[in-house]
Amino acid sequence: MCADHRERSTPATKRPYTTGHFELMIDGHVSTAYLKSVDGGHIKGMPVEESIGGTNAKLKHLSTFEIEPMTIDFGISGASDVFKWIQSSWDKKWGRRSGQITHGNFEFASTMEHEFRDALILETKFPELNGASKEASYLQIKIQPEVVMLRKGTGRALKATLGSKQKMWTPSAFRLYLDGLDELQYTNKIEAFSIKQGVKKLMTGEERFPEIEPTKIEYPNLVGTIALEYADKLIEWHEKVLKNGWQDNAAQKTGRLEFLDPTRAKTLFQINLFEVGLTSLQIVQSTANADQIKRCKFELHIGQMSLDGPGVGLE
Repeated sequence: MCADHRERSTPATKRPYTTGHFELMIDGHVSTAYLKSVDGGHIKGMPVEESIGGTNAKLKHLSTFEIEPMTIDFGISGASDVFKWIQSSWDKKWGRRSGQITHGNFEFASTMEHEFRDALILETKFPELNGASKEASYLQIKIQPEVVMLRKGTGRALKATLGSKQKMWTPSAFRLYLDGLDELQYTNKIEAFSIKQGVKKLMTGEERFPEIEPTKIEYPNLVGTIALEYADKLIEWHEKVLKNGWQDNAAQKTGRLEFLDPTRAKTLFQINLFEVGLTSLQIVQSTANADQIKRCKFELHIGQMSLDGPGVGLE
């Protein structure tokens, strides 16, 4: 056996890192929220080509650099710092946050630190709400940092752990209310939706990375279904707004989308809805002689949303 082959056959002396656990820190506060997944937040160089002399030869090199957004899926328990960040973003206070994602192994020991600075929230995504679901739910935020840094972990123990409280919210525990439409509390499903924050990247002077500035907030439409027997008020609203063309301010409503604990006796947090209008109402496709509930599908356009709830540390 040659020496080169013996050298290549030498067993590795280092153990590979495994995926395991994460810890989130925001502005110096360590959150105990359970992080289900973390992705992105890395530096990406933008290559350009330049011709050399009168030949066809070209020189390729990096010109500008940008930082990819970071996506975080998290449980709501212990996530008060995240909720306060989302709340300020929706209120157009645009608080920039700095923090760190610490990656840990299955022994909860730090293996890598991913620091971010002066980040803005790009998107807050809520999962589908379904009264028949039995699974635990997680929220997702996408953030855009101005600066990121990667470091090897120190080996310290992570503070965030997965406890029983992380399963306190399921997508089946919700209620929808609109003024004058009390029957909407029997809505059985609301499709997944996202609130998006526009961000403009500005290259200034000799800075290698762009500065980021917030622009407009985009509030989504809410699409849901409800049993036809509870849709009388919705049908009346449909007749006035969509059939007869009622368009003044009185045609719009205010309301809230409540997220409840598994007992449905306590509101953990809620999204307040303003300037709510009806975009469409239709009967969901059904099959003759099928054993199923006949439902209506409705779509609501929202002018503004705000977030509150003492159950997640908000006032």
